[in-house]
Amino acid sequence: MEHAPAIARALTEVGPRLKRLRTQRGVTLAALAEATGISKSTLSRLESGQRRPSLELLLPLAAAHQVPLDELVGAPTVGDPRVHLTPRVRNGRTVIPLTGRPGALQAWKTVIPAAQNVPDLCTHEGYEWLYVLSGRMRLIVAEHDLIMEPGEAAEFDTRLPHWFGAAGGHPVEILSLFGRQGERMHVRAAPRTRRRHLAPGSADDG
Repeated sequence: MEHAPAIARALTEVGPRLKRLRTQRGVTLAALAEATGISKSTLSRLESGQRRPSLELLLPLAAAHQVPLDELVGAPTVGDPRVHLTPRVRNGRTVIPLTGRPGALQAWKTVIPAAQNVPDLCTHEGYEWLYVLSGRMRLIVAEHDLIMEPGEAAEFDTRLPHWFGAAGGHPVEILSLFGRQGERMHVRAAPRTRRRHLAPGSADDG
């Protein structure tokens, strides 16, 4: 079987890939065991290569990490070279992941329905960058309450109370970059419209 060495190599890389994915997202073995129904000892052996990966184990892990199964096993891309983006619905919003693999920074395209216009502030670790593609977006960060138009961007520390949603009675479409550990985004060229930068202790520029 000419493909046997490649298959064996791919299987040996599954464990380290699973561990890297889990640790990058700050998930403990205990939390993952609770989410998947797989025991901590089995997860530990799987990550260390002592347990052979199987569909029975990989399917719930893919669902828990919200990544495609072929990403867990490192399957090569074949055939159609186009990128197929799979929309998801989270909290009533349509989100499309734009980053192909897990990492420190994640990129999303999000469509927020017009009905999501009632503020519900939250806080969590991280740093977020938003860019309005179409529609009007209301952004609240701490004491700042802004209406953003297409072409405008904002960045802020998500440890501050914040919320963003639709404004003006129409859906809003945005791009977002999120760093779970608080990584800031580095924009090399600012758009012609003013870029709103909200950081702890800063004042609203308009």
